[in-house]
Amino acid sequence: MQFRQIYGQESVKQTLIKSVDEARVPHAVMLCGAQGTGKLALAIAYAQYLNCSNRQNGDSCGVCPSCVKFNKLIHPDLHFVFPITRSSNSVVCDNYLADWRAMVNETPYFTVDQWLQKISSDNKQGMIYENESDMIIKKLGQKSFEAEYKTMIIWLPEKMNEVCANKILKVLEEPMGKTLFVLVSENADRLLATIISRVQQIFVPPLSDTDMEQALKERYSMSEEECREVAHIANGNLIAADDIVRTSDEKREYFDLFVEVMRASYSRNAKRMKEWTEEMHRLGRKRQLSFLAYAQRMIRENFIYNVKNRELNYMTRFEEDFSVKFSPFVKESNIFGLLSELESAERHIEQNVNAKLVFFDLSLKLIMLLKQ
Repeated sequence: MQFRQIYGQESVKQTLIKSVDEARVPHAVMLCGAQGTGKLALAIAYAQYLNCSNRQNGDSCGVCPSCVKFNKLIHPDLHFVFPITRSSNSVVCDNYLADWRAMVNETPYFTVDQWLQKISSDNKQGMIYENESDMIIKKLGQKSFEAEYKTMIIWLPEKMNEVCANKILKVLEEPMGKTLFVLVSENADRLLATIISRVQQIFVPPLSDTDMEQALKERYSMSEEECREVAHIANGNLIAADDIVRTSDEKREYFDLFVEVMRASYSRNAKRMKEWTEEMHRLGRKRQLSFLAYAQRMIRENFIYNVKNRELNYMTRFEEDFSVKFSPFVKESNIFGLLSELESAERHIEQNVNAKLVFFDLSLKLIMLLKQ
């Protein structure tokens, strides 16, 4: 991974490059910020640049033996730790290394849910367990195989359990020579304060609309207008942008269902409400939950639209066209009630309550709320 392959983030890149060029490489860095900003890609590019034997123009050369191995994520001095699910205490990240390399080589922009879906079919929460810290200590206690620096990249360190976090803290308190820790965090506030105090924090901001548009042009066959629209809605999150592009038909279906229930409930049309309930029942649990998340977003967007903060709106053209007439019905008197009922429906679906009952009840509740 070279810096030039990463979208935007020029200021962060320069900070990392400068630390190497001026021989001021800290023993531990934490790249922190929201999802979809390129933090993992930056971590890998930093490690590759640090160990490149022929750095050129502020980037790794990409062709020396070290770079070739870093590009394939197979360098013996490059180590990864990431959340996993496990069936026994002996399972560690190395058991999933082939899957991890395949995922990152496909794209370094992905969520923890996407990663866990790749390695596990169940609904277990991903964690970084205590025996992982023992593996880290063992690996870093060995001599480097080839590189000047051993690099340990911990993706989502906030997923470490308490025992693991405390062991890592001890390693950070007594840093080993020629060893670089790079923590890649989306929720740094969930880490131990003592860990945060021992790393150099670098904030990775959301991508600018310009950088996002460029990324979309390179990744998809889209018009400039389509790129602008998706970039605005994604709000600096390339993972969200990818999701918008890939699921545009699904999102349109959710929009149509949202419009249908709002119109049916407002007009108190019991026949249409029942038909809508049947449609929702046929979606299946996973898509029902996705719809309810979408509906909550649409309620928030319409409230923002109604209070004239439209520069803060992130809607597609067809969503905004609908909001011109619908937004006056989402106001201070009912915004919390609307969101509360949608959240309640979401909880009930998660708990496997009968979907027909949940959605017909929701449509009835909307009648009163939309009249407030």
